[in-house]
Amino acid sequence: MADLQVDGERQHGVLLEDLVVNNDYTLQGTSIKAQAYLDELSRRQKAKSIAVPTDDGRVKSKLRELGEPITLFGEDKADRRARLRHVLLRLQEADNEDVEMMSDNGSNSEAIADEDEEFYTPGDNDLLASRRYIAEYSLHRANLLRARLVEESKCPLTKLSRQSKLLSEYLKRFLLLGTQFTSTRAVSAVRISPNSQIIASGSWTGSIKLLSVPSMKDFNAITLKGHSDKIGGLAWHPLATMSQSPESLNLVSGGGDSTIKLWSLTQQEPLATLSGHEARVCRIAFHPSGRYLGSASFDLTWRFWDIETQKELLMQEGHSREVYCIAMQSTGALAASAGLDGIGRIWDLRSGRTIMVLDGHSREIYGVDFAPNGYQVATGSGDSTIKIWDIRKVRVSATIPAHQSLVSDLRFYSGSGQIPGATSDPNLPSLDGSYLLSSSYDGSIKMWKSDSWVLLKTLKGHNGKVMAADVASNNTFVASSGWDRSVKLWADELMQF
Repeated sequence: MADLQVDGERQHGVLLEDLVVNNDYTLQGTSIKAQAYLDELSRRQKAKSIAVPTDDGRVKSKLRELGEPITLFGEDKADRRARLRHVLLRLQEADNEDVEMMSDNGSNSEAIADEDEEFYTPGDNDLLASRRYIAEYSLHRANLLRARLVEESKCPLTKLSRQSKLLSEYLKRFLLLGTQFTSTRAVSAVRISPNSQIIASGSWTGSIKLLSVPSMKDFNAITLKGHSDKIGGLAWHPLATMSQSPESLNLVSGGGDSTIKLWSLTQQEPLATLSGHEARVCRIAFHPSGRYLGSASFDLTWRFWDIETQKELLMQEGHSREVYCIAMQSTGALAASAGLDGIGRIWDLRSGRTIMVLDGHSREIYGVDFAPNGYQVATGSGDSTIKIWDIRKVRVSATIPAHQSLVSDLRFYSGSGQIPGATSDPNLPSLDGSYLLSSSYDGSIKMWKSDSWVLLKTLKGHNGKVMAADVASNNTFVASSGWDRSVKLWADELMQF
């Protein structure tokens, strides 16, 4: 009976043992193909993580240095950058193979062990104390923010829709209110004071002008002179013009002379100078506590300063090219840096670690800002787009084709202001972070709705490039500065001043 069964199986062309063998072979073949596919995906991910220059001339120079053709038929700039990444990856893999061979031979084992270890820069006790302070400070702020967001989430959808509609109608009425020429060269930085009554503008002459709002007249009839080269960034102390005395520190500036100046509102000379950067200082940002300051520089670093002691606490590397902009999270736990390598990084100020890499722009990043909700970051680039990054999901959540030229500055609305003329309702959520302001070299300033990233209003009035923009904390004014040497003030056409 068993023989008959075996014969029957042979008539059908295969034995049970043959099926097992063939099935194993099929599974093994599939596994090999899947593994090859996964290996290729891994190689592509590694290639993307390799930092390469964004300037096409530097890409060609690097390819020439590596003995590769500087261009191939039909190849554009993006293709050339991708090819350079793969060439560098191939060289890294070859180096790793050499290291493995040396390890197998029992030589250079100590060097290989060192490469596997994480690298740390030693810090002093002042840095340790600042990180402990920031940890306690940010935890308290985060708890308050979370409680506020939970409470606001209970607001009915009908009320939210009405508030959103009123905000859109209000912002669409913004028009040019006034213009003031403040320099003989381009005005590169502009920021509105916390009380919304003073505009600080810095120019390529190295001087800073203070203007009263809304008259646009000189504030205190003084010009702050201290930098010998172009102003790269301005930042108001969080308590400036509020509880801060006019004679004490109110404003900070960074310049092309590699220095940072601390200013009061009553004298033309700086209160102090922070030195340490080895190249031009660009954007700067206060920590929300007001005790610390972050500065971005062309020396490929950003630095963290203690304002009270005027001491440099941290020199942070991590970018392959010049660092252009920096921003601080509203809770004070995180900082964002970005620059001409087209890469942004989110840093944990409590530990010094990078927690997220913002890799997605094809050109340089010139603007970065945290949303007041603490988990969104906006970056503006030379590729004319704005990207919105979600720190919770560790990925980009939106890409906005924002302008026709590079995005020069970004500012989320941050403040307790309401919609002028609208009936106030204490149960409505705050307007904090409800829209994003962007400026561009295409000569425009644009307002974007934060819940949908829909364009609400385009402001045009500058004769040329717009280099910086800011929105007042009371939600009443927008200020901008540009290549045409002017500072412009924008407001609701129905407002009475």
